[in-house]
Amino acid sequence: MVQVYKEITPNIVPNNNLRDPQLEAYTELEKFFEENNPNEREVGIILPVGCGKSGCIAIAPFAFKSKRTLVVAPSLPITKKLHEDFDPTNENFFYKKCSILAAQPYPEPVEIRGTTTNIADLDEADVVITNIHQLQGINNRWLQQLAEDFFDLILFDEGHHAVAESWSILKAKFPSAKIVNLSATPLRADGQMMAGRILYSYPIFRAIQKGYIKHLKAIVLNPKTLKYVRREDGQEIEVTLDEVRRLGEEDADFRRSIVTSTETLNTIVDASIRELNKRRKESGNNNLKIIASALNFEHCRQIVEAYRARGLKADFVHSREESKENERVMKRLENNELDVIVQVRKLGEGFDHPLLTVAAVFSIFSNLSPFVQFVGRIMRAIKQNAPGDLLNQGTVIFHAGANIANRWEDFQKFTQADQEYFGQLLPLEELDFSSADELEIDPTQHLKNDDSNHVEVRSQTGVRLEEIPLIKDDPEALQALQLLQTKGYTSDQVKTAFEDLEKIPVTKTKQRQAKRSTLNTRIQSEAGRIIRERKINPEGRDLDLKRQGDSNFVVLTKAIHKKTNESVGRKSGERHEFTRPELDQIEQDFDSIIADVISEVFHA
Repeated sequence: MVQVYKEITPNIVPNNNLRDPQLEAYTELEKFFEENNPNEREVGIILPVGCGKSGCIAIAPFAFKSKRTLVVAPSLPITKKLHEDFDPTNENFFYKKCSILAAQPYPEPVEIRGTTTNIADLDEADVVITNIHQLQGINNRWLQQLAEDFFDLILFDEGHHAVAESWSILKAKFPSAKIVNLSATPLRADGQMMAGRILYSYPIFRAIQKGYIKHLKAIVLNPKTLKYVRREDGQEIEVTLDEVRRLGEEDADFRRSIVTSTETLNTIVDASIRELNKRRKESGNNNLKIIASALNFEHCRQIVEAYRARGLKADFVHSREESKENERVMKRLENNELDVIVQVRKLGEGFDHPLLTVAAVFSIFSNLSPFVQFVGRIMRAIKQNAPGDLLNQGTVIFHAGANIANRWEDFQKFTQADQEYFGQLLPLEELDFSSADELEIDPTQHLKNDDSNHVEVRSQTGVRLEEIPLIKDDPEALQALQLLQTKGYTSDQVKTAFEDLEKIPVTKTKQRQAKRSTLNTRIQSEAGRIIRERKINPEGRDLDLKRQGDSNFVVLTKAIHKKTNESVGRKSGERHEFTRPELDQIEQDFDSIIADVISEVFHA
């Protein structure tokens, strides 16, 4: 059998079908292999989203003249995409599409998934593709059957995961194999650094210049003043923008309230819609979309409701939802039936929808890495290799009081060019990352259970939109700003000349429809929460005292629906008749409705 990676000479350098980062990374990998340093087994490659990381994985085995390569991904969707690149029966077969190999023999690919693959398949393979879950544990059936020298090269896609224990066990099983970690960020969400020396890193600013990814800018929402209720004494006070920033830096309660209060939530919603409409009009593409980051399940519902009330088609995906429901929402997104997709760290690595153009930040990020992952969702170029094209423009929107980025020590892990890139996107004087534990706090529970620690935002005035281009490539604009500076105008005076944020009009009808559309989701969410807290089997029949054949989940859901209807004097089947004041009343009384249901169902 021909060992393709070892015996066949590929068409890689030079090759006009490959991108600069792929060619440059390949050259560095070749050098690393030729040096054959016995004391250095593991290295890393950093490529921004949309710069050809999958293609780099496909050509890497040639650089090592590999006998047999193992490619490991963190999830099944990424595994499927990688296997397509290696599969010669696929129309997007990478080696043929990019003229890497002119004809057969092609490398033999095998994907490990469940029981569809056996050990004989692996014996015949040149490259084995799998997700880490298939190889977990010391007693894993695959690892037990394979010799220590079965693989001479291991490629970890999204390699910043590879410091976890399950990945370490895999590395130890094949002690002689060289290891290459490939990722868009060298940092995990918990701040741990990707293992191995960074052999090559392709700067984001170069990717923008080449048109591989979108040109990004940030819009910071700066309220001239903001009213909130001080927690110490319950007094309502009004603060200036400078004070908003200071509180955002120093007060965790204030920071959480910024992203959860109705007042500021609506401000971010309005600004993101304005930017989306602008991008759609300028580019002529009405399928451009908003992606929003929420804090938790309840926050998702609130954000979706706010967008729907303004006439946009919005939905959310969340790990608490059934996979079929999430798949239904994703299908709507792919079919361009949505304007807005809301998520809680759900659409991450491997998710690819270039039409996402506006990133609305409603959440708090503990460090730079998860923020880079979220921004990465809007970075993929729509029109390839077309820098400056109106379709290849993206916008990140956040509130000045939420404070996004204080962990600037993370920048030490990036190139100097990317330090400058993110430094312009997230200016240090504007923003501040929260601490890691704040990311995990459920603000809904926080507000319900501990009102003493709640900062209630009442209003804000004169919200300004401050656009921060990531690459200051307009010399005329810079000259104009310098002229204003020489004439004695301060930055604050220039800011006051910026356009005020015009609120998106919300009709009472659409507001009512939006509230009604999310009520069922909220009821089901509460039913699920109660069942989990009481450790009840949702499919059991313990609560079906009337013997109607209903599961515990259905019994509880019906009880909440019934009590909700009764709270505003409505009967079953009259949900479509709910008025806006009735829906407002339900929202106000929801906690007591749930308490009454628990008392009745569980005879508390």
